Amino acid sequence: MVDGVQMVHYDSNSQRAVPKQDWMNKQTDTQYWDKQTWILLVSQQTFKAGVDVLKQRFNQSEGVHTCMRMVGCEWDEDTGVTEGFDQYGYDGEDFVAFDLKTKTWIAPTPQAVISKHKWDRNIANNEQQKHYLTQTCIDWLKKYVDYGKSILMRTVPPSVSLLQKTPSSPVTCHATGFYPSGVMVFWQKDGQEQHEDVEHGETLPNLDGTFQKSVHLTVTSEERKNNNYQCVVQVAGIKEHFIKVLTESEIQTNWDEPATNIDLIIGGVVSLLFIVAVVGVVIWKKKS
Repeated sequence: MVDGVQMVHYDSNSQRAVPKQDWMNKQTDTQYWDKQTWILLVSQQTFKAGVDVLKQRFNQSEGVHTCMRMVGCEWDEDTGVTEGFDQYGYDGEDFVAFDLKTKTWIAPTPQAVISKHKWDRNIANNEQQKHYLTQTCIDWLKKYVDYGKSILMRTVPPSVSLLQKTPSSPVTCHATGFYPSGVMVFWQKDGQEQHEDVEHGETLPNLDGTFQKSVHLTVTSEERKNNNYQCVVQVAGIKEHFIKVLTESEIQTNWDEPATNIDLIIGGVVSLLFIVAVVGVVIWKKKS
């Protein structure tokens, strides 16, 4: 993936790497895809064997288990600063990660210590891994950005909404449909950024390649009356700030005012009178 856009997909059924973007298909040749296929095929076999090993370490004999690897790099085009990362997870938890500065592995769990010691001893491989993360990966990242610049360098403004489940629930500022993923969403109280009673959600991908993010504000109706609240959204590459002022008319909700006891009583009386009236008409007709 580049900036949240999936470029390549490995089909385990056909055992082939396939492009997910037209610009990847146009800019690369058969040799590139053959190499990617070979790399991912080896990874598939390695991960299958790895799951069997980890099941033994965690004393697991059955069930479905997941082993994941996230490896990549970051490049700031403005400053030239680069970062690299390589980390493994098992069943949704961190398992082992590469420390780029020390060229050693970090084991957050006892079951990962065996892997750490084994991989730490492979000094040549760790040197190669550092070279990949700091140079090879960066070179490819720059190529991919150039290949897909018409898509990757675009900007799409967000759609901002204020949502609330019930009058006592937090007010959610929901920004969606924006690109790129770099975004700041925050609440302001009387022109100052609000930090208390604010919960930030993660930036999540949409199916169309854009992103969404929510920030929740816990505020009483009294506080809303006495202060001015607004949600501010800033998207990377877009100078304009998108602001939604917190007012009753701006809040979207599916909540309906529950019926009061008097409403239920009146409704029952009306229904009763209607039934009595119908019965009366029927009886009157029969007598006639």
